[in-house]
Amino acid sequence: VSTQSTGCLATMENGWFREAGEFWPGQAFSLKIDEVLFHKKSDYQDILVFKSNTYGNVLVLDNAIQVTERDEFAYQEMIAHLPLFSHPNPKQVCIIGGGDGGVLRESAKHASVEEIYMCEIDQMVIDVSKKYLPNLSSAFGDSRLRLKTMDGAKFLEEHKNKFDCIITDSSDPIGPAETLFREDFYRTAFEALKDDGILCCQAENIWIHLDFLSEMSKWIKKIFPTVEYAMTIIPSYPCGGIGFWICSKKKGHSCKSPTRLPDAQTQKSLKYYSPDIHRSSFVIPVFAADKLQL
Repeated sequence: VSTQSTGCLATMENGWFREAGEFWPGQAFSLKIDEVLFHKKSDYQDILVFKSNTYGNVLVLDNAIQVTERDEFAYQEMIAHLPLFSHPNPKQVCIIGGGDGGVLRESAKHASVEEIYMCEIDQMVIDVSKKYLPNLSSAFGDSRLRLKTMDGAKFLEEHKNKFDCIITDSSDPIGPAETLFREDFYRTAFEALKDDGILCCQAENIWIHLDFLSEMSKWIKKIFPTVEYAMTIIPSYPCGGIGFWICSKKKGHSCKSPTRLPDAQTQKSLKYYSPDIHRSSFVIPVFAADKLQL
């Protein structure tokens, strides 16, 4: 079986799922399939869930792997805790995307947080994640959650100066998530943040997307006074890693060291994030730092 979505080609053949596409040219990633659990097109994208031989259940959107149960915490913990532990007292949090529930799960670990707004445009992603990814979707019952099934950019336009942290958990800049990588979205996010607010966005991979990230960095720096880049290691993503733009609305506020530390109970619940990992994640190779002018 072969399926083609915007920029990404996936095949399921001889018991293997193979992910390839124009956004990671010349390479592919494969996982052995034990069982296809769900496959259907929503109003927005193709949604596939399969049980893999070594990575647990796997969520695939438009033929691109989004989550595997084996390594999801390396992404979810970092995209959530890098901005949240960099803020002295986050109370109002907004998650753009994140329908699998992982960022919500991690954000809910912060006792100071009073409201978590989550904007996921595709209800089917939420429903499928609740059924097939129970560890990720465990916080959908949290009383602080304000779930909005709508376009995240449109939601932010209606909420100026409201959020302490905005976390953009998007897929790649093809298909439904393409608008989340545009300059106007970052301007909208800037205006939706409080004066000391922090934006954290999924930011692809320095090994295959450096030119794309370099162009982004030029206009992000015209919007936010403090712009930094961090990385995490995650084997099921292209080249085994993914980055994050960490943007502070407050001039001079660096997120390279945590402002707060996790208490003992929170740290015990974490598999990847720690204060030391927080600091080290901002140390990136010279070739990438030079290209991004960091």
